[in-house]
Amino acid sequence: MNILKRPVVLIHGLWNSSDIFSSISKKLDEYEVEYFAPTLSHDFGMISIVDLTSALNEIILNRYGLDREIDIVGFSMGGIIGRYWIKKFNGYKRTNKFISIGSPHTGTLTAQLVPRFPFKGISEMKRNSNLLRELSKDDDLLQEIKCISFYTKWDIMVFPGWKAHLPRGAKLSLEIYKHKNLIRNSLAVNKIVKEIIN
Repeated sequence: MNILKRPVVLIHGLWNSSDIFSSISKKLDEYEVEYFAPTLSHDFGMISIVDLTSALNEIILNRYGLDREIDIVGFSMGGIIGRYWIKKFNGYKRTNKFISIGSPHTGTLTAQLVPRFPFKGISEMKRNSNLLRELSKDDDLLQEIKCISFYTKWDIMVFPGWKAHLPRGAKLSLEIYKHKNLIRNSLAVNKIVKEIIN
């Protein structure tokens, strides 16, 4: 039974591929939910989030056209890419739900010592980076979108973990002790999939 008519676009994070969503995709298969998890080439963090989002936009347009309503689920850097797509590529016009999982929306101290060259993508996740400041200016574009953030206060990849949430919508803390386990731990996966299908 397909209980969700909108396709779900799953956006992975840095040093990951679409395989990182295997636990979530298995659950979505049980509910016959249509989803698409493209693999983006981060080149070890050297590719700008702007360029990654542009590549994602082309993928979405090729697969779903200009108007089909979709939901976005972004893990780690994928949540920043999803937010950038919603705001800068008119995604707010067609996104019904945006689920962010362990994403550094206010930056992460883990990226502070990484040089801007050649690691532009990573440096854009520094606290107070130009890209994150620019994103924070357009938060009114999230008003009509159902936003949900999952995070763990124990996250050391996205630190401080308790700030790894969107400025709008529900903020759901998970007692998870490893960044990747936010989308691998069975308890976390069940809670995330519940929010996807509701």
